[in-house]
Amino acid sequence: MKILNYGKQHLDQNDYNALKSKTFKEFLTTGPLVKKFENNLKKRIGAKYVASCSSGTAALHIAFKSIDIKENDVVIVPIINFISSVNILMEMKAKIYFADVDIITGQMTPKTLSECIKKNNLKKVKAFVTMYLGGSCQNNALFYKIKKKINCFMIEDACHALGGKYKINKKFFSVGSCEHADISTFSLHPVKSITTGEGGLITTNNKKVFEKALLFRSHGIVRKKNNHWEYDVISPGLNYRLSDLNCSLGISQLKKLNLFIKKRNKIAKIYFKLLKDIDAIQLPALFKGIYSSWHLFIIKINFSKIKKKKSDLFKFFLKKNIRVQQHYIPINEYSFYKNKIKGDFKNSKVYISQVVSLPIHYSCSKKDIINVCKNLKIFLYTK
Repeated sequence: MKILNYGKQHLDQNDYNALKSKTFKEFLTTGPLVKKFENNLKKRIGAKYVASCSSGTAALHIAFKSIDIKENDVVIVPIINFISSVNILMEMKAKIYFADVDIITGQMTPKTLSECIKKNNLKKVKAFVTMYLGGSCQNNALFYKIKKKINCFMIEDACHALGGKYKINKKFFSVGSCEHADISTFSLHPVKSITTGEGGLITTNNKKVFEKALLFRSHGIVRKKNNHWEYDVISPGLNYRLSDLNCSLGISQLKKLNLFIKKRNKIAKIYFKLLKDIDAIQLPALFKGIYSSWHLFIIKINFSKIKKKKSDLFKFFLKKNIRVQQHYIPINEYSFYKNKIKGDFKNSKVYISQVVSLPIHYSCSKKDIINVCKNLKIFLYTK
């Protein structure tokens, strides 16, 4: 029986045709489709420089290396986040500090960032990482003011937000344009806005950052243009390249980005219509001047108030062949990190106890969403 997942890729015949490109007769990797994909992204996003890579995690690693994060450098991240950035920073031996999140959105805010700096008496911050949980890019201008005030780097973990936009002074900016950030990172995993199978991106308007990114992405190797056999290694690097095979799919998928985001916004409107009058549910916050990519549709349910367990909701939906999810468990609750992170992140505790991510992706039909809402009501109202 068909299972409705919270997220899923959508491939059409054009995508399958792209994977049969005759270009692959000569190049499977380090070929012309990589550059073509990156150039198409530059036009779509509006950043001066785009580098593709093998995953969203690789994008974050490249970003950190591109700004020369070293041992004991201070980096601030949200306590609600996917684990990638923290794992990388741990391996790099940076000093990681955690900011609490907004109790409604689950995102770090300028206030919680400032509180983290003040509480920990941080005199010198190398960088902070924002994370647009769910796809809504909030507080860009305010974060950028803080970045300039404390003279540090600002990295947008925009893995949920490709295709999103935000308005400042009556002008819309694409997420990833880096008009209000030093670097933006993206994931091209199957559940994201578009997919290359696995893949990632970094965007920046800083030429030096971009050049370091390219170097680290490919072993730290530089080659002479005319003599391919002559090359040098000028810094440590890894193989984080994205293949032409992946980029061919990405080129095809990028043509549908607007279509995908419009569909996700349409699904979100259906959820708002069907769930707006249920007291037990708090719907996602909407913000003026933000066009969300709706990577996730996250609702909040006060389970203690309705005297039901969150785990029972997940089990109930599984029986209906619907897979909902929670995004994300606070990092200080993981076994490896719980004794390494000090502080009481009150908002994150409340947030994770209540959040449920409902299915939202291009392949969802209106009938699917109606069925999700019907079953959610059955769970909530059945004693």
